[in-house]
Amino acid sequence: MFHLKKYSDFIKTRMGFFSLLIGLLWVKNMFAYVVDFHLGIQNPMQLFILLINPLSVSMLLLSIGLFIKRSKAAYITLFIIYGLLTIWLFSNAVYYREFTDFITINTLLGAGQVSTGLGESAVRLFRWYDIFYVLDLFIFPVLFFKKKITIDEKYPRFRQAVALAALSLLIGSGNIFFAEIDRSGLLSRQFSREYLVKYLGVNAFTLYDSYQTYQNNQIRAEASPNDLKEVESYVKEHYAEPNDSMFGIAKGKNVVYIHLESFQQFLLDYQLTDENGVQHTVTPFLNSLYHGESTYSFDNFFHQVKAGKTSDAETLMENSLFGLNQGALFTQMGDKNTFEAAPNILKQKADYTSAVFHGHSASFWNRDKTYKHLGFEYFFDSSYYDINDDNSFQYGMHDKPFLNQSVQYLEHLQQPFYAKFITVSNHYPYSSFKNDEDGFPLANTKDETINGYFATANYLDTALKEFFDYMKESGLYDNSIFVLYGDHYGISNTRNKDLAPLLGKDSSNWTDYDNAQLQRVPFMIHIPGTTTGGINHTYGGQVDALPTLLHLLGIDSKKYLQLGQDLFSTEHKQVVAFRDGDFVTPEYTFYGGKMYDNQTEQVIDEPTPEQEKLFVELNQDVDQQLITSDKITNGDLLRYYQDSGLDSIDPSSFDYHDQKARLEEIERQKGAQSSSLYSENNQKSTIGLYKTKTYQQYEE
Repeated sequence: MFHLKKYSDFIKTRMGFFSLLIGLLWVKNMFAYVVDFHLGIQNPMQLFILLINPLSVSMLLLSIGLFIKRSKAAYITLFIIYGLLTIWLFSNAVYYREFTDFITINTLLGAGQVSTGLGESAVRLFRWYDIFYVLDLFIFPVLFFKKKITIDEKYPRFRQAVALAALSLLIGSGNIFFAEIDRSGLLSRQFSREYLVKYLGVNAFTLYDSYQTYQNNQIRAEASPNDLKEVESYVKEHYAEPNDSMFGIAKGKNVVYIHLESFQQFLLDYQLTDENGVQHTVTPFLNSLYHGESTYSFDNFFHQVKAGKTSDAETLMENSLFGLNQGALFTQMGDKNTFEAAPNILKQKADYTSAVFHGHSASFWNRDKTYKHLGFEYFFDSSYYDINDDNSFQYGMHDKPFLNQSVQYLEHLQQPFYAKFITVSNHYPYSSFKNDEDGFPLANTKDETINGYFATANYLDTALKEFFDYMKESGLYDNSIFVLYGDHYGISNTRNKDLAPLLGKDSSNWTDYDNAQLQRVPFMIHIPGTTTGGINHTYGGQVDALPTLLHLLGIDSKKYLQLGQDLFSTEHKQVVAFRDGDFVTPEYTFYGGKMYDNQTEQVIDEPTPEQEKLFVELNQDVDQQLITSDKITNGDLLRYYQDSGLDSIDPSSFDYHDQKARLEEIERQKGAQSSSLYSENNQKSTIGLYKTKTYQQYEE
């Protein structure tokens, strides 16, 4: 009792209250490290670092309250700082559950442009134990009100406050010292934010990220044409010559890009067993494309996105450049930078008309501004669709009505066209349909997100079949090339252990090797009339898509600053870089700080001298590709590049209002020279050719 009273008396002092808050923050950080972040402790040194890293910044910031003489103001300051640090930790925990990443300054700056309609998906990220993070924020005011904790009027000695602030800096310095011992080059080679948080803590990472963000902004301001030399040298050396047998086989054809939202490779050919033991094919139509002789399918194709997710995929696919390591390029640089993207290249080199179709808000991911800088002539957003509560959810219009209603605009595009359709129904949180689309069985796991993932994928599959049926009926099919790609994972790494049994894996044996393999996404190039397709085992990623497409269309990518390589080229290196510096090759996987042998699926603890040399070379190759991408985007270097022969884009020349009327006016002006489907069909609409039914109607 004596010790309890002594401790209680200590808590009632300002120094005691300060100590209590430090202790609570430390406990909360430990809780987040273990329950939410899964940082992975590999040795005693890492455990020690993890135990001390929450202290430095927390002590430094809270020590501000010790320098304030007025007691009430001091306690209020301490509580506000404590509350902000708690909310910041909690926000990172929730963010990590979906993105397997931490909040950066760029993430915050772009939050307003990606927050539209996040209601249900955000709620689904909360857990019952989240009360642990925030409960005391409500308890403390009550304790003060009831005088269970009193305000100490005694002002701490100034040198005590200085000593604590100095101690916090000493702990921070020691933290960095030990971190560098265990992970050499941590701050200089900072591709992985997970490493930074594991070694420095959430708060120190935020301070470091703030500094890095400032530095990157300075890079753009200080960039000059001289910075292009290293970039051009790398691109020239990295360029892969096109395969003669594939070059130009789709020349002059329409290009139809279909963005498969959150679609992972394992969904293809997957059979979901229901509670009665009956198997259901999840994606029968996509399976038929995947295995068809007119489709070039890649089964070792990986997404390469980071926090920008869908927008990062678009950055990669349209530009052959990576997204940012922090935040999303679309929201941070999309309306500022110069690009040499697919729509602009195809317009200037082959007179393509370009358009994007997306049944969501135009400002989501800052698309309405970024698309103009990419060179898209038309953008049909949610304002062009008849959207209601029955045919939409928080991420936009469901795929069946979206694709159906899109053809009223598609048929007026002048051919050849470059058209991208962004589907959304297979988007987190994969909620069950509540109307006649309900019926495909749910998986049986303890995770609702996983359970619904297969049903929404099946819905997308049916929507695509209906769209392809229309393309065939309308006559567009034979003169088009279809590119279907998954943009990023659908099930995050934090959920993969629950997914494991459905994939025939043992959750207890799940490793980062398995996480890495699940980053595969579909990439299919369907060219009607060809018979040389099949499943290609080449390793590649989204950065390789644009040079591959350009070569199929007969346009050499050599003079463009693109970081990918033609997937059909015999010079393709098959080293796939992830945005955080991890990578995969046909033989090895580097993920989560460990190197795995793809054949044994085991960690290589004792590499041979030859392997060590190879691993160093692979790391250097990956780093160089990512560094080069960052130089181009952070420095906006394409504004200085002239050798492509492309005229610069004037974003203000694009207007995304009243687009159908403008398309119809172009048809009238061109008269018999108009190449739109509508004109070729004798000014008759093809909308009636589109047939759609619900799941229940198909089951009848």
